Amino acid sequence: MKKKKSLLIARKKGNKFVELGQVFFHRGDIYHFLLTITWLQFFGLITLTYLILNIIFAFAYLARDNIIENARPNSLIDAFFFSIQTMATIGYGAMYPKTLYAHILVGLEVLIGLLGIALATGLMFARFSRPTARVLFSNVAVISKYNNQPTLMFRLANLRNNWIMEAQVRVSLLLPEETTSEGYKMRRLYDLPLVRNQSPFLALTWVVMHSIDENSYLFSLDEESFLAGEYQLFIALTGLDATLSQTIYARHIYDASDIKWNYRFIDVVHTNPDGTRYLEYDKFHDITPI
Repeated sequence: MKKKKSLLIARKKGNKFVELGQVFFHRGDIYHFLLTITWLQFFGLITLTYLILNIIFAFAYLARDNIIENARPNSLIDAFFFSIQTMATIGYGAMYPKTLYAHILVGLEVLIGLLGIALATGLMFARFSRPTARVLFSNVAVISKYNNQPTLMFRLANLRNNWIMEAQVRVSLLLPEETTSEGYKMRRLYDLPLVRNQSPFLALTWVVMHSIDENSYLFSLDEESFLAGEYQLFIALTGLDATLSQTIYARHIYDASDIKWNYRFIDVVHTNPDGTRYLEYDKFHDITPI
């Protein structure tokens, strides 16, 4: 069996590792690939596929002489635009097939065109209707006292003008690399218990807190040891979009350098005398030393 070529795949910024030996693309991931690329890449791929198919059929029409009525002999331009008319089932009538070979090619191209339009339409609808979350996470997390208790805190906000129902947050701490008695090296995840890990609805902001008491893994750590251990915080948010009635997800990663010790967040939620609340997003990431 032929050995697959090993490729080096770099992860996104924030994950300090790469993967060796991972296959870059697998045919079983085509649908996932088409859903996750950007809109510009998607339309570029659709356009490129459309042009390539029409060029292939244009050369197929030129393989036989004089099979398209009113087309100039050996004209690639005429064959190309006849292919476009055939694939889109436009059929202006100026050019049309006049041999059995041409009719077979036209029938095959029309079938491919119909399938291609159906697939492209389905992919566009799937991409357009896919539920997504617009959740803003603070750029940093802070550790400071809250009610005389050292507390790890970060905040998030729903950027859409609706509610996220039954929102749940999970915070995991990636521990430093350790070696087992058998010589295996691994990094474990430790779930940090939160003061409140769920909210019946998320409309404005939410300050997520973990109390650093004697039962917390962070209890024996200070800022220097935290940075030296290259700890990371993995945040996962799930909830139900109140508009779409579909589950949405959001995630964020805090590196050790993103945790600020002895700082607190500046308050961004204020209330007017008439009872109206407003949120200052321009100060959402601002912190101040204690």
